[in-house]
Amino acid sequence: MHDIGASWLMASLSPTPVMVALIQTATTLPIFLLAMPAGALADIVDRRRYLIAVQIWMAIVAGLLGFMTLIGFTSVWSLLILTFAMGLGSAMMMPAWAAITPELVPRAELQSAIALNGLGINMARALGPALAGVIVSFSGSGAVFVLNALSYSLVIIALIKWQREAPISELPRERFFSALRSGFRFARHTPDLQAAVMRGFGFFLFASASWALLPLLAKNLPDSGPQTFGILVACIGAGAIAGAFVLPKLREKISRDRLVALATIVYAGTIFALATLDQLILLCFAMAISGIAWIAILSSLQTAAQMALPNWVRSRGLAVFMAVFMGSMALGSVLWGKIAEMTSISESLIIAAVGAIVAIAFTWRWRIGGIDKINLTPSMHWPAPMIHDGVTHDRGPVFVTVQYEVQSDRVNDFLQATRELSRRRRQSGAYSWGMFEHAGFPNHFIEFFCVESWLEHLRQHERVTNADRSLQAEIRTLLVSESEPVVTHYVAPNYPS
Repeated sequence: MHDIGASWLMASLSPTPVMVALIQTATTLPIFLLAMPAGALADIVDRRRYLIAVQIWMAIVAGLLGFMTLIGFTSVWSLLILTFAMGLGSAMMMPAWAAITPELVPRAELQSAIALNGLGINMARALGPALAGVIVSFSGSGAVFVLNALSYSLVIIALIKWQREAPISELPRERFFSALRSGFRFARHTPDLQAAVMRGFGFFLFASASWALLPLLAKNLPDSGPQTFGILVACIGAGAIAGAFVLPKLREKISRDRLVALATIVYAGTIFALATLDQLILLCFAMAISGIAWIAILSSLQTAAQMALPNWVRSRGLAVFMAVFMGSMALGSVLWGKIAEMTSISESLIIAAVGAIVAIAFTWRWRIGGIDKINLTPSMHWPAPMIHDGVTHDRGPVFVTVQYEVQSDRVNDFLQATRELSRRRRQSGAYSWGMFEHAGFPNHFIEFFCVESWLEHLRQHERVTNADRSLQAEIRTLLVSESEPVVTHYVAPNYPS
């Protein structure tokens, strides 16, 4: 409802493509800028209390915008500034909100839970815009903003009543900047997460055209009004609801990669329909189809991103996905608004539709299928290292070596397996990794990796997963019979001043 009120108010204050598109930019740009810091915070503080604080912020901003609009004090720039402030709240909220889903359901039900969550969102998207259109036509956008502010009280009550079972750790919490570094390091060395990000970028950059230009399209239709805009957005939500019921059957027959590609083609077709049709009934049908395609793509990409993340870095990993998602939407909104201003709304939409189809070929190499087969639950199978009293949490950096005696005919297999081992070490906190062969004894190898501090290495012990256990078991089968990897730990000395 808020999106409809803000977009329609801007279309009334300044009915130019760029200014109307800037509403979406002001909503999504903060998420691009702050998603990663928000994800780091959500991973190191209590998510429940954190979300309550963010809801209070958004209620205050929405109430201020409603009050200013009701007294006729809202201008183009104050609308953009307060919309940006709402976007800041969304930026701080979204990684934590997405990360709590795996806390509520088993991993086997995660994809269904994400689809159910998408169903709820799209039911709101179907009902909210239509209701907002009626309210705007009778009472103006200010009433919508006030109602939005009041609605946050219900969310706060739900969060207060949620009895969250926080994960237990004997280690102190990560510090903010350390959490940021480990989050970026994990994303850099996780191809599965990168695949979801790249496929999302290839779609959302072009899909943003329909969202950015829809208010102007609705305004230019014959006998249009805020109800028309609300109806079109409601049709998107209705289509997404229908899509949520169809998706389980589609997933049984089509791989996740093919589903995203086919849904992108369908969505591009609906963008082309927006550019060429001017009859409300046909546009409603096209918007409903776009809703089905949208929920298919978004739920598939979100599921792939969730499946690629262990719990300790979940908010930060999802923040990377959301930053690219919202950054693409923000950049695309400005881009397609500017192109529409230079040419026309129809031409801008046609270019976006063609671009979405071309992007499929460029992003196809990043596959998102099969990620859910990886078991990222903690295994805690690393034994506690033996240390003397002088090794405290702040000592570092830490240098860890692992010695291997490999079967002479399995060296190539061993070296191939250690490539994946390198990624796993870096994901869990290592900033440097290497492998060397003994110069005097063939088939004797030593692996090393470096970690910032002894505390960070202890966190590696908590972060090790069952997928890591399986990989290490596979490597053991390549070693000489009855030999075991020999692990040694070193810490940097405390030099005298």
